[in-house]
Amino acid sequence: MTALIALTEEGARTARRLQPSLPGAVLYGRTARVADADRDFDDTGALLRDLFLQGTPVIGFCAAGILIRFLAPLLADKHSEPAVVAVAEDGSSAVPLMGGHHGANALARQIAAALGGHAAITTAGDLRAGPPLDAPPPGWVLENPHLVKPVTAALLAGEPVGLTVEAGDAAWLDPSRFAGSGAQSVLVTERAVSAGTDALVLHPPVLAVGIGAERGVPEEEGVEAVRRVLTENGLSAAAVGAVGSIDIKADEPAVLAAAAFLNSDPRFMTADELEAEAPRLANPSDLVFKETGCHGVAEGAALALAGAEAELIVPKARLGRVTVAVAKARGQVNASVGRSRGRLFVVGIGPGQTAWRTPEAVAALRAADGVVGYDLYLDLVGDLIAGKEQHRSPLGDETGRALKALTLAAQGRTVALVCSGDPGIYALATLVYEQIEAAADRALRGVCVTVVPGISAFQAAAARLGAPMGHDFCLISLSDLLTPRAIIRRRLQAAAAGDFVVAFYNPQSLRRRTLLGEAREILLAERPGMTPVAVARNLGRPGETVTVTTLDAFEPEAVDMLSLVVIGNSESRILDLPDGMRIYTPRGYAQKSAGTQSAGTQSAGTQSTGTQNDGTRKAEGALS
Repeated sequence: MTALIALTEEGARTARRLQPSLPGAVLYGRTARVADADRDFDDTGALLRDLFLQGTPVIGFCAAGILIRFLAPLLADKHSEPAVVAVAEDGSSAVPLMGGHHGANALARQIAAALGGHAAITTAGDLRAGPPLDAPPPGWVLENPHLVKPVTAALLAGEPVGLTVEAGDAAWLDPSRFAGSGAQSVLVTERAVSAGTDALVLHPPVLAVGIGAERGVPEEEGVEAVRRVLTENGLSAAAVGAVGSIDIKADEPAVLAAAAFLNSDPRFMTADELEAEAPRLANPSDLVFKETGCHGVAEGAALALAGAEAELIVPKARLGRVTVAVAKARGQVNASVGRSRGRLFVVGIGPGQTAWRTPEAVAALRAADGVVGYDLYLDLVGDLIAGKEQHRSPLGDETGRALKALTLAAQGRTVALVCSGDPGIYALATLVYEQIEAAADRALRGVCVTVVPGISAFQAAAARLGAPMGHDFCLISLSDLLTPRAIIRRRLQAAAAGDFVVAFYNPQSLRRRTLLGEAREILLAERPGMTPVAVARNLGRPGETVTVTTLDAFEPEAVDMLSLVVIGNSESRILDLPDGMRIYTPRGYAQKSAGTQSAGTQSAGTQSTGTQNDGTRKAEGALS
């Protein structure tokens, strides 16, 4: 994704002219200044910093100084920073500010061509030596970057630099700049080259590796098989642009590990797609056809990925229970053949407010092409998912949401399943894995699942209250819809006996009206009535309230499903501070200090005394 940032309507008009030339570009418009933007924003600096830190290319339709002032404090490594381009509001100039060798110069030229303006390129190498050697096209790998400087220096000085192209389309290098030989040279090859070579080595993505494996082969066998095949044939793993297999191997550990070893997203093809390559196979097998529906998995996958004019340079080699074949493309491989493994982000968005979203959660939602979630949760991240395919469902359809997200991802898509709080705490991550365990569909089992943590309700409540979870604590759901009440009571008794600080999720609903009261009685039997209690409602959302009271004064009837209840242990204390009531639970540090504490403080092991006022206890002691 490329972010187009417009601070004014004039800048937005220019951005809209450019947008069709940049597929996937998203227009961000300043609230109240820009109409009909894809996404609105209020804080320019916060948006720019957020996008930059996530590696998103930024095009700002504003003065260059605005971008520089906001982003200068973040500059650290020119080799990893994303492209940042300042564009005049009328489109007359495009100035690459950061990431010149990582797309900004090329992006500025593309912008100028689309808008009829001028690309203000200032990078000396780009102006006099042509495209930068340390920023090859996608898929190309630079093996020895330390040689870029002397080669570029020779080109700038007008000295002859040799160029040898053994594989791939090297037109981007502008061969007219090079000579047949010279003191410095560039080698474009799929071969493995010795570390001491004097040439600057570039590996184009021309090799496609096909893999087959028996059921249940360990990961290391798949990795060792491809490593041996490449090594024994003098091929560089850096020149592998695609790895593939048959779709029934989408969850095979050896295949997935081999693809990861080659730094490639594996592609999976149907038997019919592989059988289309049968006339080109070196080793067609009737036995393989009987088992899979195609005459060759490894060779077929390699040839399909390498293209119609590909050459099978390593016919099927069997190493133990793994088969490997390698094909060489005339130009470069087609890594879009078949379908990908599919990826599912199970994303925790915290309580919902923008400030409590993690950068990882924001990046996952932006990366997804489809989003699944409960209506309210999708509304809370509406600014991040505008324009994406959305699958909404009502509260109570959690299992359906998990299965829907997995099914979409199994089609080779990147999907986000949105949860409030943290997905692993009383949320959908566990349902996702339950569905995977029960699935017979190999594609479903092969989905790459990433759980993206979020701020859970108990963490938000603890932050609002001070430090109630300062010592050992536990979380208990009081919903008996799926958990028998007897088990819930047993856990409550264990928490009471262990003197844990407790946070109650799903404390009470319109139909469930008794367990919270029972929990209060169970805890009162083991800890003082003056034990702090807090009820946090609508945390991080409009209408947030946090009420502090004591266990003996706590009234369960006032609690609903939008609330989280925190009950301290026997050592937890309430402080009445100018900013409100706070709860903290000592961890025993005071016992480590020598001697006695100063006057007015209490040891961590002593229950503080206090008075009850309108159901709220105030601690008389003060922290030292």
